[in-house]
Amino acid sequence: MSATVEFAKMNGLGNKILVVDMRGRADRVTPAAAIALNAEPDTQFDQIMAIHDPKASGTDAWIDILNSDGSKAQACGNGTRCVVQALAAETGKKVFTFQTVAGILNAVEHEDGTISVDMGKPVFDWDKIPLAEEFHDTSRIELQIGPIDNPVMHSPSVTSMGNPHAIFWVDRDVMSFDLGRFGPLLENHPMFPERANITLAQVTSLSSITTRTWERGAGLTLACGSAACATAVSAARTGRTGREVAVTVASSPNQGVLTIEWREHDGRVIMTGPAEWEWSGALDPSTGAWSRDATQGAQAR
Repeated sequence: MSATVEFAKMNGLGNKILVVDMRGRADRVTPAAAIALNAEPDTQFDQIMAIHDPKASGTDAWIDILNSDGSKAQACGNGTRCVVQALAAETGKKVFTFQTVAGILNAVEHEDGTISVDMGKPVFDWDKIPLAEEFHDTSRIELQIGPIDNPVMHSPSVTSMGNPHAIFWVDRDVMSFDLGRFGPLLENHPMFPERANITLAQVTSLSSITTRTWERGAGLTLACGSAACATAVSAARTGRTGREVAVTVASSPNQGVLTIEWREHDGRVIMTGPAEWEWSGALDPSTGAWSRDATQGAQAR
């Protein structure tokens, strides 16, 4: 298949998302197309959320997720909210069930326009996150950056929210760290056989945290929903906060906020926040060639 498909350039708290409509087709967005799209300033993205026909009964769609380097992602909370907003605008529905490689995601669009996504249960077992070494307690593992006697960052909490996360707790402004230098070293550290998302987290109260994330396969990102969930869970797990927190994403426009609840009765993590449509167009899922809708000013690459 070579015919173009519709897509929307969107964002979730600045997390750059392309929502691509692959329904009715048997092919997929290729890694080469993803890399080509990310190379263009107008279509640069953190994740592609490709909407496919459902594979399982009772679901609305299968979501295939690609990072900007063309690799596969298991989960993207901010991207899921963008998919909900796009499909809600198309169908008038408010409640959705999606299937991804990480499992089933349930989501709802509220009257105020915010969207809640059930991100599932966190995973703490070292071999399921996964880690390369056995740790009985993954709320704090032995890993550091910098000199042994004066590390810049150390002892992260690790968990999986469908994708692996390492959260480093810091006591000053998360923007003051050179995450652009440390991020790739930690993402690709031998401790993480499937690489990892790296988050700096500053707890500002029992119900608030500020974060900044280096995203696996995407690099420095303005926001990462699954990282916000992993951070909130890890903060509650280590006694730093309660089970419901406001996560301020320091690098997002206007320092956007996600509300994260780690429910006690079933252990599931509920993320609530906004999504924003920017513009729409068409693209070739094989090559990444694209054009903007004519009504929005014609541009093509």
